[in-house]
Amino acid sequence: MRRSFARIVSIAAALVCIAAVVSCSKPAPEQAKAVEVNMFQLKVEIKDALDGYAAAYSAAHPGVTVKVETLGGGQDFGGAMKAKAQAGQMPDIFVIEGLGGYNVWKDYIADLSGEPWVKDTDLAMKVDGKIVGFPVAIEGYGLAYNADILAKAGIDPATLTTRAAYEKAFAKLDSMKKELGISAPVSMAASVAGGMWWVAAQHNLACYWGGGLAFDDTSVIDKALKGELDEARFTQYAKYLQLLYKYADQNILLNGSYDDQVGAFAQGKTAFLHQGNWVDPNLKQLGVTFPIGYAPHAFLDTEEKGLYLFAPSWYCVNSKSPNAEAAKAFLTAMATTPEGHDYMVNKAGMIPAFKSVTLKPAGQLSQALMAANAKGGNYGVFFGMLPDGAGQNVFGPIFDLFAQNQNDLPRFISDMKKAVANIPNM
Repeated sequence: MRRSFARIVSIAAALVCIAAVVSCSKPAPEQAKAVEVNMFQLKVEIKDALDGYAAAYSAAHPGVTVKVETLGGGQDFGGAMKAKAQAGQMPDIFVIEGLGGYNVWKDYIADLSGEPWVKDTDLAMKVDGKIVGFPVAIEGYGLAYNADILAKAGIDPATLTTRAAYEKAFAKLDSMKKELGISAPVSMAASVAGGMWWVAAQHNLACYWGGGLAFDDTSVIDKALKGELDEARFTQYAKYLQLLYKYADQNILLNGSYDDQVGAFAQGKTAFLHQGNWVDPNLKQLGVTFPIGYAPHAFLDTEEKGLYLFAPSWYCVNSKSPNAEAAKAFLTAMATTPEGHDYMVNKAGMIPAFKSVTLKPAGQLSQALMAANAKGGNYGVFFGMLPDGAGQNVFGPIFDLFAQNQNDLPRFISDMKKAVANIPNM
């Protein structure tokens, strides 16, 4: 029995030695290859901030280097993308600005539906049920107000949730112009000649396309793309626009520039301003210190409490790139980490499209949009679905004409009905 035990021990020892030799003869595991993620983007105003964030991310993730190329400022980004594709140098992350861009690059766009940030935003780009774009930032608007003027007039902005409420408030402000030191209740521009067609015929018209509906409900503009105008709904909208026109500073409405419109509000000459959060830097430059907020563009008879939010552009991941997973990880970090949040808000000065971000941008209107985004119940902005040039060349002149003939509501409705009927032919 001792011999058997000794033999077993001897055999076991031999096996251990053989295993050791075999183990030592195995090649060492291959180290992960270095990955370079190339990003191509067009927002020149965030170039330095994005370059800095990419460098910090690369330093924190050994083996991964993110390089950013920026082309913007009026240069042909789309043409540059096509040149890269032809040269076999498609970036790993690139920017599109809407469905038109998606249709050009859809063969290169990865499905991002499974990414962890998707459930944290309402502004991801979705096509055919799939998430295809990471929202770069939020832009948006309501009807901006000077809180001091409204308080002096005894008007609570929280009550401005129907067209009837606005009609009452505008009339009261108009009757108190001398006491309040204002020239008109509203600062709004609509002149085609002044280059301000987009305020009325794009951003205000967006109220008709999406106001009072679910954020992603495109049913009204879908009908328009088929040539159909919802006349009952549009009539309510037209009456709201008529109110804005009636109580606007008429010189600014008919002849004013962007600077005229923003300047009047900044100087306390109007109680309301029809502009988006992009005016925050202008208001700061003009020395505005009074409290500002956003009220909804409530054009319906029923209550509307949301603001209009949209993403002007989206990051897409190149589905054909061997670095696609590393590119996805970079975007996920931007959306989900404190460093990414700091970059978006404090460094780049943007409003993130992600609800979990708690940092606040400096501008008051941007802060109002961010709060609205976190709260939910907002409305989509769908003018990007229209044929190219529809806003400027078709609707712009109609809105301008209505501003000059504000009492002729039937003609405005008729003109718009004809214009919408022709959309399928554009």
